[in-house]
Amino acid sequence: MGEHAAREPESSPGRRSGLPRRALLAGGAAGVLGVAGYAGREHLSSWWWRYSGVEAPRVEGEVDHPGAEWIPADPANYRRANRPRDYTIDRVVIHMPEATYPITLRVFQDPSHGAATHYVIRSSDGHVAQLARELDVAYHAGHRGFNERSIGIEHEGWADRPEYLTDALYESSARLVAGICARHEIPVDREHIVGHNEVPEVIRVCPGPHWDWDRYLTMVTEA
Repeated sequence: MGEHAAREPESSPGRRSGLPRRALLAGGAAGVLGVAGYAGREHLSSWWWRYSGVEAPRVEGEVDHPGAEWIPADPANYRRANRPRDYTIDRVVIHMPEATYPITLRVFQDPSHGAATHYVIRSSDGHVAQLARELDVAYHAGHRGFNERSIGIEHEGWADRPEYLTDALYESSARLVAGICARHEIPVDREHIVGHNEVPEVIRVCPGPHWDWDRYLTMVTEA
C-alpha cells in the first residue's frame, strides 16, 4: 500500500465542468445537426456524465461481483463516477499490498491514505472484499488516466513471499477477473490485464516476480 500514489488532484466544485456551459450546448447542437453523427453524440454523452455533476443511482452495500463482501473504502480514496458512460473500462490492474488482508482494508478506510483498490482478495481462502463500485474511479494505479480506465485488485501478501499466492487466491481472482472482463468486454490477455509495475510513469514491483501470469490467464479464460 505504500506503493500507491497520493490522492489524484480534483477540480474544485465550482469548476467541475472544465468546459463552459456554452461549449456543452454548442456540442449538443453539433450532435443534433449530425456534424459528428452517432460518434459525436456518444462523445457528448461521455462529456455530459463526466462534467454535469449528476451521480449515477446506486444502492448502498450493492456489489458487482457475486459473493463479494461490501467493505467500503473511505470516500476520500476514490471518486464517484458513472463508468463506462463517462470513462471506458478496458484494463484490470493486479496489485499486492505488501500487507495482510485486514491491514490492507484498514488502510483503505483511512481518509489520509489517498488510495484504494476496487477489490481485495484474502490469501487463505480467496474471500473477496469490494471497497469501491466498478462504476467509480478508485485511486490505485498512481496514474490518473489508468485510474479512470481500470479496475484495481489487491491480493493479500508481499511481492517477495510466494507462500501468499495460494490456489484459493488464484482461483478466486481468476473468477473475479473473468466476471469483470465479461461485464466490460475486456479481452483476456496481457495487454488488458496488467501488473501495477506495468502502469506507465509508475515505478513499482507488484505483483512481483512470483506471480504466475501464464497460469493466471489460463485460469481467467477457463473461469
